[in-house]
Amino acid sequence: MAFKEALQSGKFTVTAEVGPLKGTDTTEVLEVAELLRGKVDGVNVTDQQSAVMRLGSLVTCHLLIQKGLDPIFQMTCRDRNRIALQSDLLNAHVLGIKNVLAITGDYPTLGDHPDAKAVYDIDSVQLVWTINRMNQGYDLAGNELQGKTDFFVGAVVTPITDTEAAFELQLIKMEKKIEAGARFFQTQAVYDVDAFARFMKRAEGFGVPILAGIIPLKSVGMARYMNKNVAGVFVPEHLIEEMSKAEDKAQRGLEIAARLIKDLKDLCQGVHIMAIGWEKKVPEILELAGLA
Repeated sequence: MAFKEALQSGKFTVTAEVGPLKGTDTTEVLEVAELLRGKVDGVNVTDQQSAVMRLGSLVTCHLLIQKGLDPIFQMTCRDRNRIALQSDLLNAHVLGIKNVLAITGDYPTLGDHPDAKAVYDIDSVQLVWTINRMNQGYDLAGNELQGKTDFFVGAVVTPITDTEAAFELQLIKMEKKIEAGARFFQTQAVYDVDAFARFMKRAEGFGVPILAGIIPLKSVGMARYMNKNVAGVFVPEHLIEEMSKAEDKAQRGLEIAARLIKDLKDLCQGVHIMAIGWEKKVPEILELAGLA
């Protein structure tokens, strides 16, 4: 079952993430594809993740299709103007890619080419609108396409914030993305189930499927780093303490991820596992969570 069909059927949907490497060697991506095939409903392919130059999302999605997976083509607004974004969407459709996730993208100053010029010609809400306009058979300038696209369009939301104003702003942005045509959402990493439940109580009225983000903890240092440096990520102190007491911290991180999936299962429509270098451990996380 493809990603869209799985999500719309009411099945608890599982997606994972693949980050292309810096270079032309696709061996690791193809190895991960083999491990994920039949175990997840879709695979996100990041688009120059963290503003670091890598192999592109478009060609990597094509490779995953050849391996029998249903990719989710991430598109950031950072690196391309509206002409290039629309052209890549046409390219993606011709290559058989059916799902697109529209995101703003990190600033170049955070990546390995800090002097690169950011584009941000349109924002993520406008990109969602553009994709849906192309699904209707027109480009952003109103010109009719010779063959329209047919994408299942998604966006992102941060469900847990440090202020009430930021929380309300996320809901406002989410509603704007839905009005622009977003049909599913993936969230920033969730570690606080109660806080996520509060978000879902507000968001469920939008009637759009939401996949909770899961990032397995590798160490105490990673947890504290994310708390300090990654917007929208809050690892509770009790989880940090649990990690610090574990003899095998890596294994405990996998167990915590699986436990979070179990706890979130009745709150949302699925999970999106962002393993960040641990892609080959996704099947183990799913087994621990009872989703193998």
